[in-house]
Parts: sequence; C-alpha cells; structure tokens
Amino acid sequence: MRTLEKARQVLPPPMSPKDIEMARVAQRCIMEALDHSRAAAITLTTDTGEHPSVEVPPAALKLIGQLLGAMSEGRPIALVPSSQEFSTVEAAHFLNVSRPFVIKEIEAGRLPHRMVGTHRRVAFEDLIAYARKMRENQEAALERLAENAHELGLEY
Repeated sequence: MRTLEKARQVLPPPMSPKDIEMARVAQRCIMEALDHSRAAAITLTTDTGEHPSVEVPPAALKLIGQLLGAMSEGRPIALVPSSQEFSTVEAAHFLNVSRPFVIKEIEAGRLPHRMVGTHRRVAFEDLIAYARKMRENQEAALERLAENAHELGLEY
C-alpha cells in the first residue's frame, strides 16, 4: 500500500461543532498547563466516571496539543514515521510539485535519495528538510521583491 494511501486511512472523521469546540478547549488547557507548570500528567474521565491519571512526557503533551489545535481548525492530519521513504511520485505530491521537478532536484543533488533497484526513494526527514529550505528560499525571494519595489517607489 502506498504511503499517501496509508496516510489517508488515519485521517480523522468529520467533527461536529461540539467536537471542534472540545478539541479547541482541550488544546488550550494542555498548552497553558505546559506553559505554566511543565505538566507531565493528564486526568481522564472514563464512561464509568473513573478519573485515572496518566503520566505523559511534556513533548508528547505538546504534540497532543498541536494535534488538537489542527483538528479544531479542520486541518488534515497525517502521522508519518520519520523513517518512511517516499517514491518520486509521492514526494512530488507531498511538495505539490511535478514528478519531473523532483527528479531534477534529485539529479542536481538538492534532494537526497537512495536507489532501490532502479527506483529512487526519498526519506521523509530529507523531504521535510527540503520543503523547509524551499519555503525559506521563497520567503527570501519575496523579501527581495518587496525591497526592490520599495527602492523603485512601487509601494503596494
């Protein structure tokens, strides 16, 4: 099964307005607790009314808070193991570019890969690093455009 198909299987079901508000409140509570006390435990209420306390590392609580925030905003969520590898087609979909562009970037040495037989595979962590660098380059280019426009008196 392909990586993107696997990712689609873990997407959460549509949430009701009540679920969205619950996620928003839970995210706010978790993040505030982390900011003030470095909380490492949360208390759950079961269907029977029990209140077991569950110890969770602060990094995991932060991740849960971020997940709840994304859910409350209706953003899609996919968990991908950092060791996951993508085909060039999957990498292109992830980056929202064409497959030939991905291959060009690989051949130019800007996107690390490994060969599996005759197929190229891109590690997820390399794909994330490339996407960040791509975004930084885009922001720098926009900043230069804005500076040039300012110098030319083309305020907009």
